[in-house]
Amino acid sequence: MKPIAIVGLALLALLVLGGASMVSMNNAIITLDAQADQMTGQVSSALQRRLDLIPNLVETVKGYASHENETLTAVIKARASATQVKLDAATVTDPKKLAEFNQAQGQLSAALGKLMVVSEQYPNLKADKHFVELMTQLEGTENRIKIERDNYNRAVTALNIKVRTFPGSMVNSMMANVKQREVFQAEEAAKTAPKVSFDKKP
Repeated sequence: MKPIAIVGLALLALLVLGGASMVSMNNAIITLDAQADQMTGQVSSALQRRLDLIPNLVETVKGYASHENETLTAVIKARASATQVKLDAATVTDPKKLAEFNQAQGQLSAALGKLMVVSEQYPNLKADKHFVELMTQLEGTENRIKIERDNYNRAVTALNIKVRTFPGSMVNSMMANVKQREVFQAEEAAKTAPKVSFDKKP
């Protein structure tokens, strides 16, 4: 075989191997992106479950503590605000939108925290079977939200590393064009205990 033919075959083999490697890297990026999408959906589902529990919780508390209007109204208002900011691909790739989403969720968490503090002042409410069941469901949901956010952060970190490091960054810019995503940070509301005043006004 002539040297030129050998060189030609070697170059062809390199091109085939390089092309296969690029396709493999592109597929890996797309897989990580799909996993991050799935985790986004799971976080959203857990947050929706919390939103669905809140009306029943508010109504139950209202039955025992209807005069706690300020706290009950704050929960209802925070829930309404939280439903306005959606968690989707546009949110998780834009730091400003994710900050707005986290702020709305943090306000809801803070309002719920105040509602729980208020509920401690009503023994009959704490003994109510429906209230206990709702609280158990809410506690389980809050744990699920934490787990899903952690899973999402792991998936997004893997994706971001892949699209930022070589050769993934090159393949991503040439083929997949997947955007980096933001990770969830601790909510500001989670850093401070809710403050509620029980001073009775005349």
